[in-house]
Amino acid sequence: MEDYYKILGVKQDATLSEIRRAYRQKVKKLHPDKSGTQTTSEEFTKVVNAYRVLSDLKSRSIFDSSIFAHVKFHRNKKAEFDYRSWLLEREDQESRAKLIFFDLMHDREDDAVKEFKKMNMNHADFSLKRWFTRENFMDYGYILAEELVLRGEYYDAFLLLEQIIRMEYSYNYFRLFFPEVIAFTKNILRTKLEGIINDELALDAFERALDLELGKKEDAFILQRMSALYLKLGDEATSRICLEEARKIND
Repeated sequence: MEDYYKILGVKQDATLSEIRRAYRQKVKKLHPDKSGTQTTSEEFTKVVNAYRVLSDLKSRSIFDSSIFAHVKFHRNKKAEFDYRSWLLEREDQESRAKLIFFDLMHDREDDAVKEFKKMNMNHADFSLKRWFTRENFMDYGYILAEELVLRGEYYDAFLLLEQIIRMEYSYNYFRLFFPEVIAFTKNILRTKLEGIINDELALDAFERALDLELGKKEDAFILQRMSALYLKLGDEATSRICLEEARKIND
């Protein structure tokens, strides 16, 4: 029986975030479109199967019961430097940014989101991407955006995804996963803003989205929703402009 943990290169007690990150890294190296070899294609299939099992709570539980029935895994409890405690004692933005991503990858997603919200509220110039490599920011930022959506923080999630999309256009890092990023962003724009968050914030997100090259169909939709929001806010002139721009795209 295949050991899916070994295939992904993670420990048995790995968090879902760690499993996702390991999967992304493996796929980038093994995707047959990049290598064109049969061996890599087979390895790619194994990685995909491993991720499908370990990313689903029920499937993972069944797998754990079957392959590790008589083996228990425990984390090393030896006294050692407590990196998280060290970060918690520091108030500089770099340390707090690293605390957010540390918690995100160590099964403390609630703490990560709480700290992220607090830093954004207290520091107008706070930016996660300032303190990480582009690769790490794009990976961890995407996972953080997922956690924000789960907690109804749709505007903040969109702003993170906007940064990732802009970075991807200039850097081309995600490649295989970029359609997933775009689809996630479109879903937020279509279903998680209007009527759910503040109208002004929704308009701000829509206006930002028009610069993200999401496609003519998406731009027309965004302009139509902006028209409705401006009309709701009493700005009939801007509402008409948005609607006319949407019609031009559709013609």
